[in-house]
Amino acid sequence: MTAIDTRYVQFFDAGLAPEHELLGGKCASLVTMTAAGMPVPPGFAVTTASYDAFIAASGLAELIREQLAGLDADDVAHVDRVSQLIRDRICDSPVPEPVREAVIEAWAQLQSRFAAPVPVAVRSSATAEDLPDASFAGQQDTYLWLTEEAEVHRHIRMCWASLYTSRAIMYRLKNGIEDEGLSMAVAVQKMVSAETAGVAMTMNPSTGDRSKIVIDASWGIGEAVVSGHVTPDNIMVDKVMMSIVSEHIGDKHIEMVPEPGGRGLIERPVDVTRREIRCLTDEQVRQVAELAKRAERHYGTPQDIEWAIDRDLPAGENLLLLQARPETVHSNRTPEQKPVTATIGVSSLTSMLTGQIAQVRTHRG
Repeated sequence: MTAIDTRYVQFFDAGLAPEHELLGGKCASLVTMTAAGMPVPPGFAVTTASYDAFIAASGLAELIREQLAGLDADDVAHVDRVSQLIRDRICDSPVPEPVREAVIEAWAQLQSRFAAPVPVAVRSSATAEDLPDASFAGQQDTYLWLTEEAEVHRHIRMCWASLYTSRAIMYRLKNGIEDEGLSMAVAVQKMVSAETAGVAMTMNPSTGDRSKIVIDASWGIGEAVVSGHVTPDNIMVDKVMMSIVSEHIGDKHIEMVPEPGGRGLIERPVDVTRREIRCLTDEQVRQVAELAKRAERHYGTPQDIEWAIDRDLPAGENLLLLQARPETVHSNRTPEQKPVTATIGVSSLTSMLTGQIAQVRTHRG
């Protein structure tokens, strides 16, 4: 196959350095995790150099600068109009041929790794996301279950455009983050057909207790968990002994699963029997906790991970790490906000954790 121009596209397993400014937070994390031997679904990054080349060739830099100058974050209607104008221009402007060719070749190479075509996720990876002093989780877009090359090209531009959604613009305005120099990479990654999925934090987010791992899990794709659409199972694990300290069985009344033909997701009710049982076996709880602990050990700081158990892979090989970022909920609290004691009931902890996750994640990030 033709060699890919790595200025514009980089595979996660290409062995190249995880340059944050070239890959953005999400893609740099995926490259790092892949290099560390963690079970990351394969894919590639469309680098910030691609976005920068697109903005330069389209002549949009001046338009964006003019439209954002003097914006008032409290004038929501005006921000909405500016956002729509910028995003429409990004989605309508042509992509430079070298960038387009690099993506075409990367798509062909990714699909060649599988016996049959596989759907992919296209996820934004902004250079300013997941920094220690600002969490951009949920500020840009994710598109799931794309199966056609043309869809991938279109949604890459939609990810670029999501750098200028109203909420992203207002987030930067309210947090004093400069728009100048911002860029966007995009992850194109094999979709996971999750039987069970969720999140895990390598500390108790309500108390800051780093001797615990807290897992939220539900049936199906993890979007229902991170968006707060279901009450997941909540399991607390001792980080040293890898034993379950406490658990609360969530209602888990719906699950998101691939629709027939694998072209998207459908929401379906969960039968009463499965609602009332934990969606992870004891062994799977241990495996998820071990994976979270491994991510923390690799990064040297408490981690907030997304994971999934893929129904298409054999047992023992089906737990996948979808994303890892530094834990921010407890770390960003002031001393006055941090509780002194750990006297909190299981149901209260579940409610608190669900609310905290909703603060730092949405189904679009």
